[in-house]
Amino acid sequence: MITTDQDHFYSNLQIHKTPLHQLLLRKDLFKEVPIDWHIIITDIKSSTQAVNAGLHENVNLIATGSIVTVLNIAFKANIAIPFFFGGDGATFIVPALIVDKAMSALQVYRRNTLQNFNLDLRAGIVPVKEIYQLGHLLNISRYSISKVFSIPIILGNGLDYAEKIIKGENYLFAKDDAFDEELDLSGMQCRWDKIQPPENSEEVVTLIAIARNFNRQAEVLSHVIRQLDIIYGTPEKRQPISIPKLIFRTSFNNLGREMRHRLGKIKFFELIKTWFINAYGYIYFRTESGKKYLNQMVEMSDTLVIDGRLNTVITGTKLQRTKLEKALDLLEKNGEILYGIYVSGESVMSCYVRDLEDDHIHFVDGAEGGYTKAAAVLKAKIKDMQ
Repeated sequence: MITTDQDHFYSNLQIHKTPLHQLLLRKDLFKEVPIDWHIIITDIKSSTQAVNAGLHENVNLIATGSIVTVLNIAFKANIAIPFFFGGDGATFIVPALIVDKAMSALQVYRRNTLQNFNLDLRAGIVPVKEIYQLGHLLNISRYSISKVFSIPIILGNGLDYAEKIIKGENYLFAKDDAFDEELDLSGMQCRWDKIQPPENSEEVVTLIAIARNFNRQAEVLSHVIRQLDIIYGTPEKRQPISIPKLIFRTSFNNLGREMRHRLGKIKFFELIKTWFINAYGYIYFRTESGKKYLNQMVEMSDTLVIDGRLNTVITGTKLQRTKLEKALDLLEKNGEILYGIYVSGESVMSCYVRDLEDDHIHFVDGAEGGYTKAAAVLKAKIKDMQ
């Protein structure tokens, strides 16, 4: 594929190290998404029911797989794209160069997940041009989470509009005619057991918060972030992933489920090979390279998403959570926000590993479907208001 400067819009954005609550207030550090890019949203139909039925691990893996599907296409095109993990789906902003290929691959992935897990992953698309024509905003910045990891930050109501269109009853999904598309899920892994909170923490909190008035979105989200900083401390202190609590799992059941996600079926010799590679992991993680990978893994854990709303997985004590809920209740009472929260005893993590050295990312959710259950609480509040 021949790329243009416009295709490299996201990778060319400056990565800012300004504290997040300050960055959100700096309009000059945000850029408009190019008009010829597109928004792709994946979403598992009836995910709340699936989570309540105990299928939260499958829901997480399918959402992760949709991200891996699109990122591998972007990688082959040598471009970087912003994406957002949502527990039961994902959002991407992609240039025209890869949009058709990404949608075709997602159709194949949808067919595989429906056949293997009886869960329907829908994928829809809205042009950024349409967002702007209707007067919606879509501004983006890049924020440095750590020395080795940065995330996209979105302000505006553009993604919210796209989500309502794609998840609406009248949206027509593309017909599944991508029979010749080769699905590439290389790098997709789920090798870690449920992760208990770090030492001196008691619980894992999954939080979703939205501004009631998107014109005050930046100020409101900045205030919520500031409350997190005050109550829980720095992002490092509220990080739910810690090396001492990681448990590497090698059971054939777990590896088989991961293989069905990647390949659509179980291949016996491939399964045996994967099991032996995993067994070697116990040795690898005791080497200098392995220890470096684990340290990077904590730094590159995707525990914060700002896609026009705040989505985060944090850890702390019950007392801290009580203080947070009190602060959020006050903001909600004053008409500033609506929020959903879910508390669990563990977090879960799925991974995309292209290179053990420096090219890997780890998607974190609260156990038992934290994001999905927090979203259900938020949706109920929105419905009550309507």
